Amino acid sequence: MAVNNVTLDRAQLLKMSQAQLDELFGKSPSGPIPNGEAQGTALIAPGTVFSHEIAEIVNIFAWKGKTFNAEHGTLTNRISPFGLNAIVAHVYKDKSWYDQKECIVLDYSKTSFVAQWIRDEIRLIAPGLYLGKVFWEKKATIDFALQFSS
Repeated sequence: MAVNNVTLDRAQLLKMSQAQLDELFGKSPSGPIPNGEAQGTALIAPGTVFSHEIAEIVNIFAWKGKTFNAEHGTLTNRISPFGLNAIVAHVYKDKSWYDQKECIVLDYSKTSFVAQWIRDEIRLIAPGLYLGKVFWEKKATIDFALQFSS
């Protein structure tokens, strides 16, 4: 999928401002519920010179990505430098807290004591590439990208 005649990748997302990420999320379809392992990229301080460095630090020390099981409607987050599978979520389609349009919800409310206040929402922005928003009790906090290999 090309947006504004540009094929998107994680590197381009790291250069976007928050307003650009919000616009992209708002105009993207939910896409199919993904299956398999995705490489995660935290989009913190978007559009600043620090965005790439923060994403690298988060990826090395904290969060590697997510592994989806579409058939069972679940996922696990891969965390720590060792990529341990932990923090389970239910996965389903519903209306977004961001704009009330359809999205894929990653719901931790009934599966995780640690992350029970967290809800992620993702939408497909390019083949194999999803843009996500993290909500803490209905307040949008940070964005992230999930890249699935083809």
